[in-house]
Amino acid sequence: MNIAVISCIHGNYEALIAVLRDIDAHGAEQIVCLGDLVGYGPYPHGVVALIQSLEIPVVQGCWDEDVTHGLNACECSYPSLLAERRGRLAHEWTVQHLHPESLDYLAGLPKVYRQGTLGFVHGSPYSQHEYLLPDLDGLLALERVIAADVEVLFCGHTHIPYDRTLVDGTLTVRVNGVSQTITAPPKRIINVGSVGEPRHGRPHATYVLYDTDSGVATLREVPYDYQRTCAALVELGLPSIFAWRLSQGMEFAERAEDASHLCGRGVT
Repeated sequence: MNIAVISCIHGNYEALIAVLRDIDAHGAEQIVCLGDLVGYGPYPHGVVALIQSLEIPVVQGCWDEDVTHGLNACECSYPSLLAERRGRLAHEWTVQHLHPESLDYLAGLPKVYRQGTLGFVHGSPYSQHEYLLPDLDGLLALERVIAADVEVLFCGHTHIPYDRTLVDGTLTVRVNGVSQTITAPPKRIINVGSVGEPRHGRPHATYVLYDTDSGVATLREVPYDYQRTCAALVELGLPSIFAWRLSQGMEFAERAEDASHLCGRGVT
């Protein structure tokens, strides 16, 4: 079966429509979304309504949590006061432009979705806010997949796609003087990038097609009319830097420098 995995739409309706058309053209039998339906982009309610109408399984992203449970700005979110002010403005604007039913929907999304040996999260199994960067220490990365109790873990949040296989590993856990050794077969982390705010150096939307029979993951880049979204951002009064970074496919001042950092909020 071919599964299309999408993430980080961020209120970018134009990009979502283009990706859905590409998914349909490639005959995917199922779509799974890794959250962040809203935030930064100009059409939060339109994106939520469309995803709901298609009955797509969705896990809760950090922005989906923040707009329903209050802004969670930790030290990894905003490296400067200017960036934090922009983020807070986008948060307030997004909340104002979401219908009550959309907020209820986002609030009720699960943090983890499993389908057989496949796991789907936004950031990590522990928190929507944790960054599983491609250079994360191998032991930590392996532990995150084991924690999800799956063989392949799909994530988003970083907006930069990658496919990483983790070789056989051994974890020794010591609790109250008793040690237990866990031997794990090869595991895999697949980051599907971002539909609505790519940061891989090009403005194209990205997502992954995954063949459950062969295990082949294909990264798809989908061109769309990003200029239209950029114009809407400016016209609606959102910070113009959002339009600039969308047009460049680049991140701008929102990256976790410490790949192992885990926000306390959301950890269970």
